Amino acid sequence: MTDVIDTLVGIAPGSKLDAIRANRSEARKHAQASYTSLFEPRDMAGVTADERHAIAAFVAGLHGEPKTDAFYAAKLPAGLRAAVVAEVAAARSKGPYGRFPKGPLSAEDAPGPTWKVSDAGRKALGARLPSAFEHTHMLVFHPRDAAAPALQSLLDAGWSTTDIVTVSQLVAFLSYQIRVVSGLSILASTL
Repeated sequence: MTDVIDTLVGIAPGSKLDAIRANRSEARKHAQASYTSLFEPRDMAGVTADERHAIAAFVAGLHGEPKTDAFYAAKLPAGLRAAVVAEVAAARSKGPYGRFPKGPLSAEDAPGPTWKVSDAGRKALGARLPSAFEHTHMLVFHPRDAAAPALQSLLDAGWSTTDIVTVSQLVAFLSYQIRVVSGLSILASTL
């Protein structure tokens, strides 16, 4: 299979950027293995392919990374893609926000808005994705505030604890992938 990060950045085999990535072959191999395990597992279990791609497109949209956003959004049915785009437009923010436990890091506390899926979005996204998008928004913009009580809405929407771990892994992986794509794209422009 083609390496997804190479595809997103446009890295040609034998190019200078390909050689640079080859110097970090383990990182390259494990990033691709993470993609495969999250988006092409043998068993999707409780999180469908459309849900995985919708969450990925939502994360990429929140980060404002167009290549990654387009890659995952292209895998969605048109109606779901339109709903994701609409919710991204409403959910964009700056961040990170949140509060640290009382101590030296409290100086970095930053209040910020929380976000909820629109009524139209709830209808278009179905029963489960709205809670996953709200959880995703929390992880992206309020990582310090993510706590066990915030998970209840996911359980109430029908996500199992295993599904919640998968959703959270998707958010973490996309955050990593987006940073690598962004950094390699900048590097590519200097070569």
